[in-house]
Amino acid sequence: MTPFHLAFPIRDIDETRRFYGELLGCPMGRYTDSWIDFDLFGHQMSGHVRPDAGTGAASGAVDGHSVPIPHFGAVLQMEQWKELAARLEAADGIDWIMKPTLRFEGQPGEQATLFLRDPSGNALEFKGFTDLGQVFAS
Repeated sequence: MTPFHLAFPIRDIDETRRFYGELLGCPMGRYTDSWIDFDLFGHQMSGHVRPDAGTGAASGAVDGHSVPIPHFGAVLQMEQWKELAARLEAADGIDWIMKPTLRFEGQPGEQATLFLRDPSGNALEFKGFTDLGQVFAS
């Protein structure tokens, strides 16, 4: 699979670097005073400074939960997801939308998930699968 690229709005380069680089453990790429690149589990993300970052979010219903729209994140192997979830649960100041939980239990596509907001208000979801062959199961 080839990596995707996502450009997203951020309020501040330094707080974004701390969140994605230090907390999430995403290697940092190139940056200027108005944008910054990260490697999000093999995918290229570019945060661009925008004064309106974090505004205009809505929500939708999935499996009985209200989830923010739009959101982005990554699909991980379950052990990698558990490590990330533990690191986030141990950290102070996480803006949780949905703490780590199991969705679609016993059904096709069973997955662990968590939702949080970055310092700019962007919603992120990280999913964990025991079997990545179930990602598109219906």
